[in-house]
Amino acid sequence: MPYVNIKITKEGATAEQKARLIEGATQLLVDVLGKNPATAVVVIDEVETDNWGVGGESITVRRRAGR
Repeated sequence: MPYVNIKITKEGATAEQKARLIEGATQLLVDVLGKNPATAVVVIDEVETDNWGVGGESITVRRRAGR
């Protein structure tokens, strides 16, 4: 049973976009590894931008600074 965990910032991904991520990740497991799509698990975690940091700064700060 393959398990894929996708982490994205919580900035308004739509239900349709998340469904496409789940479908795409599942298909990738099928295409590359020959896995059964019925047993593939895909989880999307949405993380608040205050809780995600890059280069010593939160994403909130980076977005405000235009980075």
